[in-house]
Amino acid sequence: MLIKTANFVESNTDWSKCPPDNIPEYAFIGRSNVGKSSLINLLTNNKKLAKTSSTPGKTQLINHFLINESWYLVDLPGYGYAKVSKKDRDKFGKLITQYILNRKNLINLFVLVDSRHEPLKNDLEFMKFLGENQIPFSIVLTKIDKLNSAKLGKNLMKYKSEMLKSWESLPPFYTTSATSKLGAENILSDIAKLNEQLKDVF
Repeated sequence: MLIKTANFVESNTDWSKCPPDNIPEYAFIGRSNVGKSSLINLLTNNKKLAKTSSTPGKTQLINHFLINESWYLVDLPGYGYAKVSKKDRDKFGKLITQYILNRKNLINLFVLVDSRHEPLKNDLEFMKFLGENQIPFSIVLTKIDKLNSAKLGKNLMKYKSEMLKSWESLPPFYTTSATSKLGAENILSDIAKLNEQLKDVF
């Protein structure tokens, strides 16, 4: 898929105020500092589309971007903030949950995890929540340029083996690097296929 246009639409603190749900929507989420904004900028070939920061927790709103005038890319607040209060964590958690459970045109949620780390408890718990609520999702391993292929393969297998303890089948996995510009084409290709399948729905 060639991204011809990527435009910011609006930010919201309430899922019910999001743009009309008349086109497909794909959302991106992950722990703070996982490289979400950098991946979104890589996907859209626009370094300034999503705000990047060395400070975890930069994204605190539901941010909608209109891609090619035909689908939404959504930048969601992260989970697992290290530097915000419990009250704020609860607020973000409620915001994310309500959006995920109520947004009817959400086709897939891309869950970002840092490829350098073994499966983390709150990542696995979040994926379990998605599975229990039948929310389609994919797992995106970020920052693969930071480790060698052997370590990447080892961590990927650990994710799969850990998930197979409670899952009958696994979601799609993607490996990406915003620095090396790897993996974006696979994600965009699959979004294009889904959009084609949904052309009679929207």
